[in-house]
Amino acid sequence: MIWVARAPGPAKTSYGAGIPLLLCLLGVGCGYHTAGHTTTIPENVHTLAIPAFVNQTHTYKIEQMLTQAVVQEMVTRTHYHVVARDDDADATLHGTVLATYTTPLTYDSKTGRAASVLVVISMNVSLQDKQGGVLYRNPSYLFREQYEVSRDPNSFFEEDTPAFQRLSRDFARTLVSNILEGF
Repeated sequence: MIWVARAPGPAKTSYGAGIPLLLCLLGVGCGYHTAGHTTTIPENVHTLAIPAFVNQTHTYKIEQMLTQAVVQEMVTRTHYHVVARDDDADATLHGTVLATYTTPLTYDSKTGRAASVLVVISMNVSLQDKQGGVLYRNPSYLFREQYEVSRDPNSFFEEDTPAFQRLSRDFARTLVSNILEGF
């Protein structure tokens, strides 16, 4: 409650002037931030190395899908010259696939089989300059993709690989945006 001091006379309170002030003070603490750590990328960074990501999971070739998607996104959206080895690069982007999960989301009430599945990937990503200084880091990237399972066993098509490919493209778009926008 906000009290306003007034000249002697009948006691009165005024809330009208305090409400905008209160709303401004409440708004100062609001906002969001990402889990990553970043600084702006220096202007002297022209060459960016993106070596193959490390796969600590049993998901076949997931690191290749993710690396390829990030390279493609960097090439199409930035002015950086992208190379695979960090010998002559001004900065290097490292990635590690920490975990992959698939879990049923919904079930077919007639057959009891999964009708939709959720695919989840957990990543650790860091961008470092030549001296090892951290330009960007997010140790806990988490991405999800959902897909529907075919109901016809005769036309069964394994959908997890295309789901991982879609997820890789989404991850790459988000990662490059976060790096470029300084999140």
